[in-house]
Amino acid sequence: MHAYRSHTCAQLNAANVGQDIRLSGWVHRVRDHGGVLFIDLRDHYGITQIIADSDSPAFADLDKVRAEWVIRIDGTVKARDAALVNPKLPTGQIEVYARGMEVLGAAEELPMPVFGEVDYPEETRLTYRFLDLRRDKLHANMMLRSNVVRSIRNRMWDQGFNEFQTPIITASSPEGARDFLVPSRLHPGKFYALPQAPQQFKQLIMVSGFDKYFQIAPCFRDEDPRADRSPTDFYQLDIEMSFVKQEDVFAAVQPVVQGIFEEFGKGKKIDTNWPLIAYNDALKWYGSDKPDLRNPIIMQDVSEHFRGSGFAIFAKLLESEGNEIRAIPAPTGGSRKFCDRMNAFAQQQGLPGMGYIFWREEGYGEGIVFDAIQNPQEKGEAKEAWHERVARKLGKWSSNSVAAGPLAKNIGPERTEAIRQQLGLGVGDAAFFLGGKPETFQAVAGRARNEIGNELGLTEKDTFRFAWIVDFPMFEKTDDGKIDFSHNPFSMPQGGMEALQGDPLNVYAYQYDLACNGYELISGGIRNHKPEIMYKAFELAGYPNDEVNKRFGGMVKAFKYGAPPHGGCAAGIDRIVMLLADEANIREVIMFPMNQRAEDLLMNAPSEPTNEQLRDLHLRVIPKE
Repeated sequence: MHAYRSHTCAQLNAANVGQDIRLSGWVHRVRDHGGVLFIDLRDHYGITQIIADSDSPAFADLDKVRAEWVIRIDGTVKARDAALVNPKLPTGQIEVYARGMEVLGAAEELPMPVFGEVDYPEETRLTYRFLDLRRDKLHANMMLRSNVVRSIRNRMWDQGFNEFQTPIITASSPEGARDFLVPSRLHPGKFYALPQAPQQFKQLIMVSGFDKYFQIAPCFRDEDPRADRSPTDFYQLDIEMSFVKQEDVFAAVQPVVQGIFEEFGKGKKIDTNWPLIAYNDALKWYGSDKPDLRNPIIMQDVSEHFRGSGFAIFAKLLESEGNEIRAIPAPTGGSRKFCDRMNAFAQQQGLPGMGYIFWREEGYGEGIVFDAIQNPQEKGEAKEAWHERVARKLGKWSSNSVAAGPLAKNIGPERTEAIRQQLGLGVGDAAFFLGGKPETFQAVAGRARNEIGNELGLTEKDTFRFAWIVDFPMFEKTDDGKIDFSHNPFSMPQGGMEALQGDPLNVYAYQYDLACNGYELISGGIRNHKPEIMYKAFELAGYPNDEVNKRFGGMVKAFKYGAPPHGGCAAGIDRIVMLLADEANIREVIMFPMNQRAEDLLMNAPSEPTNEQLRDLHLRVIPKE
């Protein structure tokens, strides 16, 4: 028999009854039933129940074991009594009567439990991540991640892509975040950079004559942490293709991503219609360039209804160019209580508040005089409700839609009705309003849209909805008034060189993102493969030609020797798994994540270098003042 096991802890069933077997694993749980010990033995594959009574030669030794000890069990497979069968376990029909036991690895008192899903502080969980990973939920998340990566690889190979590896130690490249720099021992004073993405290398692979590339690539960015972003490193499905337009990339990517969500989405609905939404429209309609389309609310510009109106705040705003008023429809949200709650939400987000209008029903009984004293009412029924109930019963009830709220009083019934008709609202509905320059309020408007959709039960559950966000602006104006790239600097401007002759802020790029349920899953673009267009684009962003040659000399040089049109994208592996696992925090799907301060509490990183290391690298640490 094997030194450690003849079976795993998930293999034994009724067909094995009577067999002598050997198992090894962790003590998941110990139950002492007065002279009879029950031990749940766990390994990577599952759990098997071990039983030992006072007649067992292993009883005395098993009585000493504690949770998370690693032990080996020799025993005989027995059938459980029918009343004790556990249908939730693959091994639930049997138990193993222990005849021998060996301790392979004892465990000290645990700093956190493994059995059960107890909510422990994150600092403790990350310090003892090896214990945290033994818990059922986290273990399942890591297996999900492994299976997703395997499936991605198979799907990419099936579509004719080839996997190539690109360097980890390389030169700095502008990808929108800070680099992690690596000092060079052989070249004192010079530094390598860990790649923020394999962007330049995958483009060079296309210039080198390979047609379809992919890689499950590690990427390194010194970023501030968020719930859906690691502060140091992450993995992405990196893709590049030659001789393609934007639509070709979409056609290649959708079967892969859609297939992954169908395979691992636990039966959730997958919307196979992926609309194309222009970047500016996404901000206007949803307040975000990664909209959650499970929420049906679409915001609208209602500026004309407030221009010159009696609501002085909005009317005054609209006198300045670039300002507008946007409405967030709220179907079924037509109560003052809900409107006040959403107004408070806006104030929590840093705005003065949101104006609102809600529509209620005004009713009356024709030709009937009701007196609450003379006419009996059901116990606890308000006079108005009784009035309406009787009038409806007699067929003498009429109703009108009446607008309520401070905005309605200020702008009057005609403008209010025009707003209601534009937004397609009716009795029992509401609308919220924000005004100013869109860039100052649309992010809050987007969060309010999400809040309204969730609060009113409008947002779908158990569904994945995707959308391609296209037509990103090529450039943006920075706070100091300069022109800079708004996204990937290597994207081809729509219109080529001719588009770069006018106002840079009017130039759009062949840049696209894939959004799903409020998260950005993919970012990509059709690349700028012509040196003269690249030089001009960087010139508009303040980079002279010699700076471009210095920073991107390898790629510019390659483009001068025959570069094909090419494009691609990158999909965030961690974020995809986070959605599939239905987790709110990306750390729950990463094997060894950093904490909120970008620290590895298990390995004690970052750490101080030794004096010898600093001397080898010709570095000196300046103490923080």
